[in-house]
Amino acid sequence: MSDNKNGIGIVGAGMIARTHAEALRQIPGARLVAICSHNASSAKQFAEEYACNWYSDLSTMLQNPDIQIVALCTPSGLHGVQAIMCAEAGKHVLTEKPMGIDTNQIREMIAACHSHQVKLAVISQHRFQPDVIRAKQCIDEGRLGTIIAANASINWYRTQDYYDSATWRGTWKWDGGGALMNQGIHTVDVLQYLAGPVHSVYAQCRTVAHKRIEVEDVAAATLQYKHGGVGTLFASTSCYPGLQSRIELFGQRGSLILENNCITNLHYMDQDDTDDYSAQKASNLVSSNPALAVGDTHLVQYIDFIDAIAHDRAPSVSGEEGAKPLSIILAAYQSAELGIPVVIEDLG
Repeated sequence: MSDNKNGIGIVGAGMIARTHAEALRQIPGARLVAICSHNASSAKQFAEEYACNWYSDLSTMLQNPDIQIVALCTPSGLHGVQAIMCAEAGKHVLTEKPMGIDTNQIREMIAACHSHQVKLAVISQHRFQPDVIRAKQCIDEGRLGTIIAANASINWYRTQDYYDSATWRGTWKWDGGGALMNQGIHTVDVLQYLAGPVHSVYAQCRTVAHKRIEVEDVAAATLQYKHGGVGTLFASTSCYPGLQSRIELFGQRGSLILENNCITNLHYMDQDDTDDYSAQKASNLVSSNPALAVGDTHLVQYIDFIDAIAHDRAPSVSGEEGAKPLSIILAAYQSAELGIPVVIEDLG
């Protein structure tokens, strides 16, 4: 058995798995031990590219004592059962978004990791982007005052070929949802991370621009925040040719707007001039963390997770944190089905 305390196994051999593998190449002391995919040919090719072992069966890979951390890069509907398998094998779990696709699955994942004393983290890499960090600082410092309104829009586009490229895309069973769950979850996460917890949601979801998909390609909702503020949420994969995501935060003393997670407007009532904050200024915020300056936020989240394991602390985006945007999205789906506002359920 290797002395390496940060041996990683990746489940799934698609594009996002390569993002994980590339991040691991940059972390001293971390090593990609193995790749696992039900497609043996894909697993073998991936293993040859990254000089690691390969498996076509997760149970077998979990028997490898050199693996301490497992990264789940599989279809969303598989995350729950795979995370529980990893926890039962004593492996820490880092899962891609969304961490699960229903409330029972999410609770079981969190409970299993607590029960077996392993860490669970959810990829939410946009929280680690410099301008999102800056926005969080502004709000926590009270620069905007009490948030009275907070909106998000995800104006994206996906072709029919995108959905046809894999049988699991656009399905409830494996994708768990559409524009909100698959594409919009990162923006929903940043919205609630900055604006605060949501109390209730009133949503409508439609499939209007794509064929051969079960899930929504457009969704709109009104939000009621626990602190009394209000907001809107719009998500689509039908906005040709694909435009920016946008978050708007309006407080009693200022306003802040992010587009594609970059601050484009920042105004304080107690200043004579507009704060023309730009991405270039972000370098002052991240000078103490070279990984942030690289711009590889998957890398930053891996560093955070490894540090959390080493110091026995909660990861920055724990299972409980990863469940927060999901609770909003699942409530939105329920609201759209019932035609009434739905109160957000605490999944953590």
